[in-house]
Parts: sequence; C-alpha cells; structure tokens
Amino acid sequence: MRRRSHNGMLAASIRQLSMQSARLLRSRPRLTLLGIGLLLIGLGLGVFLDDSKTASKSPQAVLEHGQNLTLPIDNNASAPVNLPILPSDSPVVEAIRVEQAAEPLTDQRNWQAVTISSGDNLGAIFKQRALSASLVHKIINLNDDTKRLTRLNVGEIIEIDYDDNGQFSALRRSNTEQDWLIIEQTGEQLSSHLVARAITSREREAKGVITGNLFTSGKQAGLRDALIMQLARIFGWDIDFALDIRRGDRFVVIYEEIWRDGEYLRDGEIVATSFVNRGDTFQALRFDAGNGTDYYAADGRPMRKAFLRTPLDFALVTSNFNPRRMHPVLKRVRPHNGVDYRAPTGTPVYATGDGTVIDSAYSNPNGNYVFIRHTNDIVTKYLHFSRRAVNKGQRVKQGQTIGYSGSTGLASAPHLHYEFVVGGVHRNPRTVDLPEAISLSAEQAQKLLAQHQNTLAVLAELDAGQQAMASSIAAGQ
Repeated sequence: MRRRSHNGMLAASIRQLSMQSARLLRSRPRLTLLGIGLLLIGLGLGVFLDDSKTASKSPQAVLEHGQNLTLPIDNNASAPVNLPILPSDSPVVEAIRVEQAAEPLTDQRNWQAVTISSGDNLGAIFKQRALSASLVHKIINLNDDTKRLTRLNVGEIIEIDYDDNGQFSALRRSNTEQDWLIIEQTGEQLSSHLVARAITSREREAKGVITGNLFTSGKQAGLRDALIMQLARIFGWDIDFALDIRRGDRFVVIYEEIWRDGEYLRDGEIVATSFVNRGDTFQALRFDAGNGTDYYAADGRPMRKAFLRTPLDFALVTSNFNPRRMHPVLKRVRPHNGVDYRAPTGTPVYATGDGTVIDSAYSNPNGNYVFIRHTNDIVTKYLHFSRRAVNKGQRVKQGQTIGYSGSTGLASAPHLHYEFVVGGVHRNPRTVDLPEAISLSAEQAQKLLAQHQNTLAVLAELDAGQQAMASSIAAGQ
C-alpha cells in the first residue's frame, strides 16, 4: 500500500514536470530532452533503492520537505532552473502556480507582438491572423478583465502565442502597470488570470548648476521633464522660477526610478532635494505624516503653503506689479495691479490656492477670465485665457488647471495676467506674504529627521561638490 501511494505521488510529480518541460522543449529541444532523460533515469533508480537507506534523499522525502530539483537545461545559463516537486494535491502548489511559477512559465511562450494602429480592434487583429470571430467573442465575454480588450489604445502592444499546429494558444496584455492579463486556451476551454510583474525602485542622484533656466539646467543634469516639473512644484511656494533664479544657483535631487521586469519603466517621486537660490538654501524631504506623502523642511515646516507663488510653470515675467505702468494697448498710464507672465497659447494655468470660483466669463478688457475666492478674504484673478476650464460656483484645489493662457481681451500677445487681492486691496503677487500651512508635530518632526538622517548627509555632500563650479558660473567664468 505504501509502495503504491509512493509510486502514485511520483507519477503525479512526473506529470507536473512533463507539462512544464513541454514548453521548454519547444524553445530548447535538444538540451531539454537530455535534461528530462537524466531526470527520469534518476527518479527511476530512486524507486528501487532501499527506503531505510535513502529516506533523506528519496522522492518521497523530496515531496515531503518541498525541496527543489535542479534541471540543467542550458549549460551556458548563469543559473540552473529550479522546478519545485510537490504533491499535486498540496495547497502550496496553487500558491506557487499563481505567485511564482506563472510568470516564468508564460515567458517560455513564443509571444508574437502586435502593435495597435488607429482603427484596430481585437476582431480585425484576429481576422488578419486567420483566427475565428467566435474565439474573439468568447474571449471578450470571458469576464470583466477580458471585456476591456474591446478598448485597445493606439501604440499599445498585445502578444499572441500559437501552439504547434498554428492555432491560438494564449494572449497577453499589460493589464495595469503592476500585472499582466493572460488568456489561455486548453482544448476547448478558455481561462484568464492576472500575473504580477516584478516592480522595484532604485534611488538615483542628480545635481546641477543654473546656467540659464531651470528646465535647461535640469536636462543638462540628466533629469527627465517630469522630474524637473516635480522639482519646480516642490519649491514653487518659495521660489518664483520665472524671475527669482540666477546663474550659479544650484540644486541636488535624490529620486526614485521605477523598474519593471528588470527594465526601466519611469521616474518615481523625489525623495529629497535641495536648492540654493541667491545664497539661501531650501531643502525638501518626502514624508508621510498620516495623510499621504508630502514635502517638509528639515525642521518640520511644510514646503506646501496655502498659495503657490506663481500660477504656471517656467513662464517669463513681462510686466510687474506697477501702479504707474503705461498700458501697452491703451497707451496711457494705468495701474497694473498684477503680474504678467508670458506663456504660449494653451499653457495650463493653475489655481494658486484652494477656493471657490466666484466668476468665470468673458469681457472685452479681460477676455476669458476666472476669479477665485479663498479663505482669509483673499481673491485671485486670472485674465486673458484662450479658454476656461472651470465654471462659476465650482470648488477648486491648489494646482488644479483652471484655464489655458491666451491673448483674449485687451492683450497684445499671449500671456497670463495674475492678481492677488487681500481684503479688497491689490497686493504684489510676487512679494505678498503667503499664509503658512500647519507644521509637523514635535513627534512627527523627530520621525522626519530620523528617516532622513542619511539623506541629509548625502544632500550636503553632493552640494559641496559643486559649490566651486557654481561660484565660477555666477561670476561669469
């Protein structure tokens, strides 16, 4: 009885291995056959060995202890392939199939990539490959995950695998950033499952000195566009990047890179950064105080203020706050109660603070305009939009796009006119004291410092390495 049970479990193990090895056979037939042959010989010999003398190395012991059997399928591989041998009715088998073995096994398929073009759909793609319309219908109606295959995006890649007879075997699509959607056909049965992709993050460092503007200098430092924008927004409450920065200002950035399946996917968030502007040093550290991550100075003060200093990114100031300015269109002295930022038509404009839209309309002098009321009796005004993106009565959040720059109304060129009004009195948006947000508690500030103790040392070291260069650039050398 014991021998029959023993042999039955061996048979189950061999069946499991044979299914896994069949896929390997298609890609490396000669080496795979050699490996399987050696494997089966070893298992066969194990059946006839004395159980009492070989208990620790018998197939039964392997099954009970969940050890791995190494199958040498490629002499040139950097590491052998470990195939787990477990009882077919073991609950661990299902866990391995889903969490560990599913992705490596699907990688053995001969995936053929299809890049989606304009007008493509799954039916047309299958028809071009002599696959039936009924198969498309079955796939689409399999479940909610597969139903999303009715919406394919231009430039997206899906992958198809065929069996040895040239018939449909499987389809793979990137379901989310974190997983694959795999659809497989076994006989007449279709099934689908999600397979997790390996997502990892790596910290990277960059440093630069301002020679012109932040965007150009950021690119020279190796930062991609999204990271430069993120850097500008972190310091956007303290530094007006349209007017405040100078040659010789410098920055250091420690940020995350996101990798998927061993390949670079995208940049992640900035972990810590410093910016030296006109001799003043600003530092920002990422920290989660319980309401999601945000950025704080080392003493616990939030980088985020109640208002952004400027309502758009990287625009140039063409006209400052000036009660005695000569109007460029009317050609007479007329108070200029705001700041003009030159920006190409269509540049997004952001609400500088949380509030409610009290007016969104068009007038001859203002063109398309938006007025927003905030707390503390503050109103911000945005004029000359090419088009508005919010309506009267709508609640808006700081950083939300409320319109797009243009030259409507009395405007001689595409730009944004921005006003900051406190208690009915116009203030200079560039110099008005902005309300502070709430600082971290003493306990949270200690956690922030503990978390970033090493980070602060790295920032200081990187910054020290470029001070001489920054001084030379500032001096025009």
